[in-house]
Amino acid sequence: MIRGMVQAPPRPQEWRERAGLRLVRALAPQLRVVPPAAAPPVLLPYENLSVERDRGPGTLAATWYPAYVSPRGAVLLLHPWIPEGRAYFHRLGRIEALRAAGYHALTIDLPGFGGSGRPSGLYDRAVEDALARLDRLGKGLDLFIWGVGVGGYWSHQVLARTDQVAGAMFEDVPSHLYEWSSRVEPWGKPARILVQRMLPDVHRYLDLRRHATAFDLGAVTYISGARNLGVRPEETRTLAECAGGSYSIVRGAGHLGSIEVANRAVIRTALETFERAAEHSTTAVQFEPGDDSQVSAVG
Repeated sequence: MIRGMVQAPPRPQEWRERAGLRLVRALAPQLRVVPPAAAPPVLLPYENLSVERDRGPGTLAATWYPAYVSPRGAVLLLHPWIPEGRAYFHRLGRIEALRAAGYHALTIDLPGFGGSGRPSGLYDRAVEDALARLDRLGKGLDLFIWGVGVGGYWSHQVLARTDQVAGAMFEDVPSHLYEWSSRVEPWGKPARILVQRMLPDVHRYLDLRRHATAFDLGAVTYISGARNLGVRPEETRTLAECAGGSYSIVRGAGHLGSIEVANRAVIRTALETFERAAEHSTTAVQFEPGDDSQVSAVG
């Protein structure tokens, strides 16, 4: 098998995609509505933008953070399924580290979050729109994606059909939303069986293992917490192997907790991933809670 030559699952018909979207939203945790939050002064200078959508009402709310030093690339940061949307990246140092290393950063609110328009079709359409805007803003620089949770999840369908992204970093990404819901939601398993039988093309399209095998990236890394009940360590390893990348399991970390338990190590791993040009590996890295200065390879 030649990586990048594998064909990803085709997009479902539009009406079936809409049905899949309704099920995705029904299975996802229900979130309170939170108004957009301005970036803190510590992140100045930055510019709030509106990203045009190829489909769907309104625009995508976004913030552009130029690199602090001579730019070497541009990174699209995609938030998890939390009410704050792109404001999730206002803390924990990802933006500051990227800018200091010479990367522009673009954050967006996925449809239905913050200042963005409502959802219309599966969320990978919004990722594609944001990536197109990043390409224009980057003006020929290498492009990268750093996706957390569902932000990373909906990146996979896009990365399977484009070669314009050099590398990617993923945190806490499940291999399939319906398999995730079977573990964390009581009614998730019956819903998954229903979709498999009635919308098999949608079920295949939502299987990230099928998309990851079609990646043509210079480098990609997956990270998740050992105590993440929704994303199991073996799931993270399998996605990394399908994508031809590396993976890390953070001891003591739950869902979205890796960046808190091993902040410096996670950020360093992302920067190293973006720096690699054509290297591929399937090395597992184990982090110790409370001491992210020591990283040891296992497996």
